Amino acid sequence: MTAHDETRPEPPLGSPTRPLMLEATGWDDYALIDSGHGRKLERYGRMKLVRPEEQAIWTPRLGEAVWERADAVFTGDVEEEGPGRWRFPRQVPETWPMAYGDVAFGCRFTSFRHTGVFPEQVAHWAWMAERIRAAGRPLKLLNLFGYTGIASLVAAAAGAQVTHVDASKKAIAWARENQAASGMEALPIRWICEDAGKFVAREGRRGSRYDAILLDPPKYGRGPGGEVWQLFADLPAMLTACRDLLSADPSFLILTVYAMRASFVSFHELTAEVMAPRGGRLESGELLLVEEAGGRRLATSLFSRWCP
Repeated sequence: MTAHDETRPEPPLGSPTRPLMLEATGWDDYALIDSGHGRKLERYGRMKLVRPEEQAIWTPRLGEAVWERADAVFTGDVEEEGPGRWRFPRQVPETWPMAYGDVAFGCRFTSFRHTGVFPEQVAHWAWMAERIRAAGRPLKLLNLFGYTGIASLVAAAAGAQVTHVDASKKAIAWARENQAASGMEALPIRWICEDAGKFVAREGRRGSRYDAILLDPPKYGRGPGGEVWQLFADLPAMLTACRDLLSADPSFLILTVYAMRASFVSFHELTAEVMAPRGGRLESGELLLVEEAGGRRLATSLFSRWCP
């Protein structure tokens, strides 16, 4: 696996910026094999999957015979948050194992075309783990919308004290399964099933503080009490609340957004506005997956990354 920054030194907070492109070329258990014609062919562990990908507007490099050897194909709604269905040309297991370094996790087929891991996040995982190890102290890290817990496990394995929040009971259960599969039950992770907005508000009232925050919100979501999350309406207040949760000696805040029809500039300017009272430096751009043959890059998500 390699993930590297392609461009230039970080700009001052709030200054005009060019995008920072963070490339992920995969690792032993993951590869972007090919993409094109609105699809992508990937390898997750021993499984090869075909899923819709509206960013892949070019022509596939590999022949259709290669694509037809996939173990599973997702069809149906092409919207990122829309439901659909999987087609299985051959018999496949309901779950299968993957690993990233010392973190082991299980994958499965969901009705929203995901498998439990977002491979492009490896660029953030590597950067985050390096900062945690270099801190010289156990950082308190808050992971909001934490999903299946891979980032939480990477952070805890690097030495952080992690609070992981997700509104889905199924996601929390999946994250705990991944913790057990990794043999990391002794690591300091709090698994909390709650609406992220309510949790952040309560932590603010309590005076709780965190040295690092991961914020990976969906475009749309519902909390366990029926709370509704709308990215463009609710993100400014959420980001402001997260800023106020940062400790007096913070390490970083990472925002990732899977709203590719938006611009990275929108989220850069919002984050710059919110974080201005804290000063520091801000970089924004896109997370990219690199095809294993040919080096073509597929944009997957937008991000803003702040540090003091």
